[in-house]
Amino acid sequence: MHVLFPNYFRSMVGLILLAGFSAWRPPVSTTFATDYLRFSFDQSGNLYSLIDKATSNEYVPTGEKAPLLSLMQDSVVIKPLSMTYNAAKKRLVLRYPNGYSATIAAENKGSYLRFELLSLTPRNDIKLVVWGPYPTTINQQIGETVGVVHNGTFGIGIQALNVKTLGGYPTYDNDIDPAYDIFQTNSLVDIASDQKVLYRGQTAKPTSSGSVLQAYCRNRFADRIISNWEHKSYLAPAFRDGGVIGSKIALWGAPEAQLLPVIEKIELGEGLPHPLLDGVWAKRNPLATASYLILNFGENNVEDVISLTKKAGLQYFYHGGPFDTWGHFKLNTKEFPNNWASLRACVAKAEAAGLKVGVHTLSNFITTNDPYVTPVPDGRLAKVGKSVLTTSVDEKATQIVIQSPVFFDQMKNNTLKAVVVGNEIIRYRAVSATAPWTLLDCVRGAFKTTPQSHPAGAEIGKLMDHGYQVFLADYPLQEEMAGTLAKLYNETGLRQISFDGLEGTWATGMGQYGIQLFVKTWYDQLKPGLKGAVITDASTPGHYFWHSFTRMNWGEPWYAGFRESQTQYRLKNQDYFRRNLMPGMLGWFSIKPETSLEDLEWMLARAAGFDAGFGLATSIDDLRKHGFSDVLLNTINVWETARLSGAFSAEQKQQLRDIGREFHLESAGDGVWRLAPVHQAYLVHEQKVRQPGEPVASTFAFTNPNDEQPLRFTLQLTAGEKGTTSGLENPVIEINNYSRIELPFTLEENQLVQCDGKSLNLLDRQWHVLKTITLPAGIPKLMHGNNTVRIDGAFQGSKAATAKMEIRSMGEPLLIRKGTR
Repeated sequence: MHVLFPNYFRSMVGLILLAGFSAWRPPVSTTFATDYLRFSFDQSGNLYSLIDKATSNEYVPTGEKAPLLSLMQDSVVIKPLSMTYNAAKKRLVLRYPNGYSATIAAENKGSYLRFELLSLTPRNDIKLVVWGPYPTTINQQIGETVGVVHNGTFGIGIQALNVKTLGGYPTYDNDIDPAYDIFQTNSLVDIASDQKVLYRGQTAKPTSSGSVLQAYCRNRFADRIISNWEHKSYLAPAFRDGGVIGSKIALWGAPEAQLLPVIEKIELGEGLPHPLLDGVWAKRNPLATASYLILNFGENNVEDVISLTKKAGLQYFYHGGPFDTWGHFKLNTKEFPNNWASLRACVAKAEAAGLKVGVHTLSNFITTNDPYVTPVPDGRLAKVGKSVLTTSVDEKATQIVIQSPVFFDQMKNNTLKAVVVGNEIIRYRAVSATAPWTLLDCVRGAFKTTPQSHPAGAEIGKLMDHGYQVFLADYPLQEEMAGTLAKLYNETGLRQISFDGLEGTWATGMGQYGIQLFVKTWYDQLKPGLKGAVITDASTPGHYFWHSFTRMNWGEPWYAGFRESQTQYRLKNQDYFRRNLMPGMLGWFSIKPETSLEDLEWMLARAAGFDAGFGLATSIDDLRKHGFSDVLLNTINVWETARLSGAFSAEQKQQLRDIGREFHLESAGDGVWRLAPVHQAYLVHEQKVRQPGEPVASTFAFTNPNDEQPLRFTLQLTAGEKGTTSGLENPVIEINNYSRIELPFTLEENQLVQCDGKSLNLLDRQWHVLKTITLPAGIPKLMHGNNTVRIDGAFQGSKAATAKMEIRSMGEPLLIRKGTR
């Protein structure tokens, strides 16, 4: 049965519903609109919307939000309950459970939002504040170090605006950023080609829904016992920097093409480091990728190094190990007899030739022969922790009883096993397993300190050390060492530095904060003419450090052949540089007397493809021994001049990145070059056992995709069993069953035969011509298409030796010109 409501009753229901709807209000929100991005925060202080103003795209994942600022008591996260905003005063107030409140200065700077924590009440039991993590839907490019995520169209970023605000999240109480380190892998030769992304830091971090952006700041008013650098117990001393008050960040978004311009505005607007090279911001200047020669030099031979650098067309050369001691940075006496004055003389000669000089450092590592260690140890050497002597000891005692074994019985990362009591350093073998806790088998007066007697109750400190057989600095000493390095650069005019070993600053107990403080101290104390003009890279990146460094540069040549040592690692690093808006670098390579021109051009093509510089480790002696050293240096000159002039198009760069392809570049006049693809193959002639009369030659098919051309090849022996010698008697190379090269000698293991299409030579392994072979019929030709190559000769010596032939075909060269990109 239907019941019909009277009209008045239906009217009453409508009024009730209308009253209910009119009482409902959407959550009170605060919106900031920068040049490119609209930020919306709800009444609880959560960021819930990031909208691209031009496209209306929403970049916060559906259903996600994040507090503008969270508080942390140890590991307990406290999120805000409410937020109010006073637009006139540009102040936000966040209120939290249990009566906590935070006042934040909030200012729209046009391109970015600026937030600074002004006050926090009560603050005594708050250990940390965390900005974010702010979620985004972007997952294509995660710039974990710079703190930017971008997708090719648009990007969103976070920037810490002072050194104590750390990019990332307080995952560990030692504030060491999670990061990929090849030295923690099983093989230093390389990484697997399918290795996942090599993340270094987590200011931006991938998530299942996209990514997050995050930063934090810690109160350091009291000593803390933390886990640090393989020490379960480590004393992190108090550090007075104002704590979390004053922590500040910028949040921003921009189209892809505006990412670097916005960061530049932030740097300039907020007084962050802003290094310029020749008046251009280093993050934009191609000179940031300047390649360099790495070789030892001194007052007596710097002219030779200048000559070699100029032949290579490079602007920088670099000493890989100039110091007798780290700490006071005393230079090698043989190379620099007048210490820094000698180095200044070398720099002056380089400057007169239009070149710049750099040196390699180990940051806050302190050698055991430095005055900070001997004969009287500095009280600011970093310590794992401390205890006291429970009994007095004389200067000859080898068993020393201490109150507690904590800090002393941790044997990981305990290379020198050294303690300091008064002005004496003592080494020990181990700590007793039971009380009374005793340092066993002590060596007194270590590192040329003086053995002394010590009373009961005297403080004993466990010195922090490193596997390089060095000690490290606490923060006050680290600050002094950074200042000494700045003084070295100010007095000598050096223009390049690599902060190797920055992980040594972890000895301060402040993790990445210690790293940033070391570099900032050095940077701030450079004289105005050098500040920013020194090319700076490091072994450990960092979010704040991104602003002051010029580039990063990883990849070492010591672990395999020229092309094989850390190749995949170098390639992965180029991805890291791109997503972090950094100049590209390929790392270090090594030129030895045996290095081939083909290997060098293989590397130079990759440098051009990735628009990346490199370091070439060599020596004056090695280059003098190399028969083709002038050719090698000229080839570097040709490629690097073309690369830095912008001669390669985007399409050409894409081809040059392929490590399976080869190229040759020649100068064709001022600002013009000929770029030719090279098709090559390796043919291996092995020893065979056949019946009498049966040929033992090896026959190969070689397809030449290029026009008919003279044969180019290199033939050499591979070594046999250890302790044996090998030879190939009367080698024969035959092309297409009619054109024949007969070599009337025995090719030895330390020799090679090379044909460059013009001449045929017997060379030693260091590329010196031993003999030029004249061919009456001239150099054989390779036909376009299929060719048959036959290699023959009688092997001598080792039964395992083989003959390896590299055959090369040059494609039609393409003219390229300066300024194409």
